[in-house]
Amino acid sequence: MAYAPENFSNLHYQNNGYLEDNLDLENNGNLIKTKDSASDDHHYHRQVLRTAHNMSSSSLRKKSELSLLSNVSVGFVRRTLSNINEVILGTKLAVLFPAIPLAIIAHCYHFGRPWIFALSLLGLTPLAERVSFLTEQISFYTGPTVGGLLNATCGNATELIIAIFALSKRKIEVVKYSLLGSIISNLLLVLGTSLLCGGLANLKKNQKYDRKQADVNSQLLLLAFLCHLLPLMFRCGSTNSDASAFAILQLSRASSIIMLIGYIAYLFFQLKTHRKLFQADEEVAVDGSDDVVLEEEAVIGFWSGFIWLAGMTVLIALLSEYVVGTIEATSSSWGLSVSFISIILLPIVGNAAEHAGAVIFAFKNKLDISLGVALGSATQISMFVVPLTVILAWILGIEMDLDFNLLETGCLGFSILITAFTLQDGTSHYMKGLVLMLCYIVIGACFFVLRAPFQSTYISNLGLMKSSGGEFLGA
Repeated sequence: MAYAPENFSNLHYQNNGYLEDNLDLENNGNLIKTKDSASDDHHYHRQVLRTAHNMSSSSLRKKSELSLLSNVSVGFVRRTLSNINEVILGTKLAVLFPAIPLAIIAHCYHFGRPWIFALSLLGLTPLAERVSFLTEQISFYTGPTVGGLLNATCGNATELIIAIFALSKRKIEVVKYSLLGSIISNLLLVLGTSLLCGGLANLKKNQKYDRKQADVNSQLLLLAFLCHLLPLMFRCGSTNSDASAFAILQLSRASSIIMLIGYIAYLFFQLKTHRKLFQADEEVAVDGSDDVVLEEEAVIGFWSGFIWLAGMTVLIALLSEYVVGTIEATSSSWGLSVSFISIILLPIVGNAAEHAGAVIFAFKNKLDISLGVALGSATQISMFVVPLTVILAWILGIEMDLDFNLLETGCLGFSILITAFTLQDGTSHYMKGLVLMLCYIVIGACFFVLRAPFQSTYISNLGLMKSSGGEFLGA
């Protein structure tokens, strides 16, 4: 790549002894590396681990127009404008960013709670995609292992932060519902939509994918299901409710520790020993006809990326607090149960960017990336976010267990099993995706008609029947 020595001084600046931005802006808007930093940039590029999650998010990015910034003479102003251009305007979801200040204004001026909820939910959508972009930018400097760990931690930051805020407000059911909904939506909605759209768009093509990654994720999901099933079976088989509640809590905490150990082993498997199974093939993922932006080098500096990531995390935390604080009022205003909003609406809107990326690659017959997004996210939530939430509740003195009740646990187990059966032969067609989507619609209809927690409603109805001598008095 060419370089222009006369323009080097425009973007060079020192940050804690480290030369952060080794890029320059030509009049045509192309990024140009300095001569003495070219090898370093290639070093960062070679070591970036591009997972299916990164590839999926890249489908929603757009190339930045930097030609106008070359006319800005002040280096600091130009760098600031360049960062804003890359971080804020460098996504196709930039149109949703105004929802963030609108949500803050609605909260400060005490607008209707449903408005605050809706605006906050919309604002979380671009933030989740930008977190993925920023973690990838940081990984150019940190290398694949640290970058992979950062992506593993921040990949589902929205779900984790919402769970933490709900936990701090003692809304344990909201925590369970939202995490359960994220797992089910990834397995049935995202994967189903991807297989359906990919099958219809490639009717005359032989759709195949690598089963190795799907097998590993399926095993971990089945382990997570076992950890949810045992507390439920323990409660149903116990005659002493007080003793069983304590035993379920202890079992859940022990199971959570085991799940976190399993997830750490999974990260070592993914990032070290079997990296090739999880690394997306860029040559396969991107061809001349694909509208996918993959940065060949970092477009923002390390500390700039870190500061932007911290700022995005603060905004996610703020909007998550709004969502948790207004969910009951929204439920009453919209006539929807809290379970339906938490299990269906939150995952659909909050993860819309990631879901859209998976579907886009499925259209292009690149199912390995779509499967990596759906299964990888479901595995991360079930094996990391859920047990971590239980451990955090333990530290805060809150009694949260892995007993998600009979209906919820049954839906989780069915979703995992039908997904494992769907992916067992390594081939795909639109009928598989249609069946998964229909299963998701049925589960959504179930929670739509469920107006109260299943367990409490069932016990209440039994009490009414007994008090009336067997006659059922009301729902």
